[in-house]
Amino acid sequence: MKTTLNFTKILKEKAAELGFDACGVARATALVDQRAVLSDWLAKGHHADMGYMENHFEKRLDPRKLVPEARSVVVVAQNYFPADAMPSESHYKVARYAYGKDYHLVVKNKLYRLAEFLTQTTGKHNFRVFCDSAPVLERSWAQMAGLGNHGKNTCLILPRKGSFFFLGELITNMELDPDIPFEKDLCGSCTKCMDACPNQAIIAPGVLDSGKCISYLTIEHKGKIPGAFQNKCMGWIFGCDVCQEVCPHNKQARCHTEDDLQPLHPIANWNKANWENMSKEDFNRHFKKAGSPIARVTYEKLADNIRVSGATSR
Repeated sequence: MKTTLNFTKILKEKAAELGFDACGVARATALVDQRAVLSDWLAKGHHADMGYMENHFEKRLDPRKLVPEARSVVVVAQNYFPADAMPSESHYKVARYAYGKDYHLVVKNKLYRLAEFLTQTTGKHNFRVFCDSAPVLERSWAQMAGLGNHGKNTCLILPRKGSFFFLGELITNMELDPDIPFEKDLCGSCTKCMDACPNQAIIAPGVLDSGKCISYLTIEHKGKIPGAFQNKCMGWIFGCDVCQEVCPHNKQARCHTEDDLQPLHPIANWNKANWENMSKEDFNRHFKKAGSPIARVTYEKLADNIRVSGATSR
């Protein structure tokens, strides 16, 4: 199914109307250059115990294996940089992406509306939408779609906007006009993210050893934080933003205006004692029932993260 250059422009205008901060298009083809990179990263065990990263290897590299006869990958970016950080009296920190409601749903709901617009405007098409929810190499597709490039901390940097963005994809069998891949190196000789990483998890430019990363240790690692990393999480109890906080590009970050991403009650109001005295009922009410990304971990995991986070002594 073919469309015109003019329609691709209209689609991007619709994406902006829906509140996305950037939108680009890539041709749906195999990510040949990423095959060796991904294979080497997995072979060296840098995915730690995230065994799912080994699954669907070919699908990660070729969107046509996710959507038969796919021709275009539409990539969107949603700003999540908040107006305010957590209360200063709290020594416990949560990554900014988890301040509001589950971003998977926020971004995917908008993507479905974008897909519906595509259907209404051009006719029926085969598609799927994704947001950190399937074997899709999101940052690679964002680079292919012209949105930005990987930083040394592996985060995608959008020029003049920074890296505090969620990414989402609409893979369709419609042929849209592709953007020029973003090739410019946005880091140069800067190594601030590598130098600031508390556990030196960024072992080379663009290479993350997940087993040392605070985000992995406080979220993906299902058991208790290993002894070698206890009290070395600098107060982070869910995720970590250190490598983004020191990135010069994020000096240009602007606050988002998405209602569903506004800080939930605990983020906006809890102090250190509230976190330490959190009951399972509190966890269920404020995180699980509220649709928070923090509910991705169990109550027991979060409580243990708080216990060994390395925050200022109680």
